Amino acid sequence: MNKLNALELLFKGGIVMIPIIILSMVSIYIIIERWMFISKRENKNPLLIKQIAELLNDGNLKSAKILCEREQNATSKILFDGIDTIGRPVKEIESMIESSSLIELSNQEERLNYLGLIAGIAPMLGFIGTISGVIKIFYNISLSDNISIGIIAGGLYEKMISSGAGLIVGVVAYSGYHLLNIKIEKNIADMQKSAFAFIKIIQKPSNENR
Repeated sequence: MNKLNALELLFKGGIVMIPIIILSMVSIYIIIERWMFISKRENKNPLLIKQIAELLNDGNLKSAKILCEREQNATSKILFDGIDTIGRPVKEIESMIESSSLIELSNQEERLNYLGLIAGIAPMLGFIGTISGVIKIFYNISLSDNISIGIIAGGLYEKMISSGAGLIVGVVAYSGYHLLNIKIEKNIADMQKSAFAFIKIIQKPSNENR
């Protein structure tokens, strides 16, 4: 009985395996690159907003900005933009924070749509490879007038490889897409909480003076 290694088995899936393999590499690259980028944008300092509040209450805007720059995450970025606009009307500060949050969200979601696209395309490519292979098998049978089970099964298992590969790539891309979105949603929640707390901090003095 002949044994096939994984590489030989993949290439028996036909020419459609080439785009499927390319899509698999693209998926893995995007997942790893986005995971690392989004992880860097997470706020790992739970006391950040408290530290900024203390600095702002002391009127030390410069130190508050330095603290935000040092943290280098999504939350600190929107807080930096908010601090940078202190002195303007609260509505303008809120608008600046909202715009900064949307930019951060856009940066984190970059290239995620490709994963969604690959999750849909890869299984279909695999299915196309299998169908085209089955058509060729039955066409050859019609020419040779040989309906041996061995011929049918032997050719069919090779063509099913493309379907299996396409489904695997689709599952990887689909899972990566949703796992990355979960991380992004966590960052968004943290940004929203911090932005709300920041607005309360800058409104506090004006409320106390009334």
